[in-house]
Amino acid sequence: MLGYTGSQLQDTIKEALFYEKEKDGVRCLLCPHRCYIPEGKEGVCKARFTRNGKLYTKIYGAVSSIAMDPIEKKPLYHFYPGSGILSIGTVFCNFSCRFCQNWQLVEAKVDVEYIPPERIVELALRRKSIGIAYTYSEPVIWYEYVRDTAQLAKEKGLKNVLVTNGFIEEEPLKELLPYIDAMNIDLKFFDDDTYRKLSGGRLKPILRSIEIASQKTHIEITNLVITGVNDSEEMFAKLVDWLSNVSKDIPLHLSRYFPMHKLNNPPTPFQTLQRFYEIASKRLNYVYVGNIPWEEGEATYCKGCKRPIIVRDGYFIKEYHLKGNRCEFCNTPNNIVVQPK
Repeated sequence: MLGYTGSQLQDTIKEALFYEKEKDGVRCLLCPHRCYIPEGKEGVCKARFTRNGKLYTKIYGAVSSIAMDPIEKKPLYHFYPGSGILSIGTVFCNFSCRFCQNWQLVEAKVDVEYIPPERIVELALRRKSIGIAYTYSEPVIWYEYVRDTAQLAKEKGLKNVLVTNGFIEEEPLKELLPYIDAMNIDLKFFDDDTYRKLSGGRLKPILRSIEIASQKTHIEITNLVITGVNDSEEMFAKLVDWLSNVSKDIPLHLSRYFPMHKLNNPPTPFQTLQRFYEIASKRLNYVYVGNIPWEEGEATYCKGCKRPIIVRDGYFIKEYHLKGNRCEFCNTPNNIVVQPK
């Protein structure tokens, strides 16, 4: 049982979207697991259950984490750089990553508070946030709440940001995208077997999500480089080649791995990250290295003149050389969404 505060349990239970009745239960159509859920049982994500022939979510409005974060923490380096965004998360996930950094949320080992969409939007406006980021845990399984909150936020002139594993079916993704202004999609491995073994997911649906989202909204990609798992140059080169064919302007964030949860592989060597940065920079216009202090790997370089146009120190900006989205030095437009003046 989740530890709820500020509300009765029934406030978080709401009929789910995207399912169909099947035999003595229902088939969930939200994510590619497409769980068959018998009466009284839960799906893989543990957030959805069947009752009286209908599918319900039990986490509508169940907020486990809330904070004002730098947009760079998502990470989004090309969307309103230097701004702050109200960030919220829930519990559970449709993946089971052995290296999960937020496993306490996934396993619902935290209390949650029921906060309706209206209050979240009011809070974002009061804190002068650029919008709302659905993050910390997997927002796909929070779909009904994310959709309702994002619609309301959009009406109030706020931006919506999704930080996701990308494991979602095409129909719900397309229905949500009109309300989403930016996404960071976690492309964990460029190998289906590794996805299945270490995360309980599959590669192809995530590639499809990236392709679809890249046509409709601003996206950036994160790849956690895990020692002994996805740190071969051959696998990484395939990822870079595929992403460059979608668009060379999609920012790629390489993230250093540290032992976490059920995986005890050694931390990613800095030399590996440097080498991957070099490989990716040959095919992509914007490449970053995170989870380790390295000014070169944190800076944005103009794709025209190659000079640094945003210099960062961690999540904070030290130098900014843009007029709109154009380089101050050579006037080249870069793939950066900036706040209108």
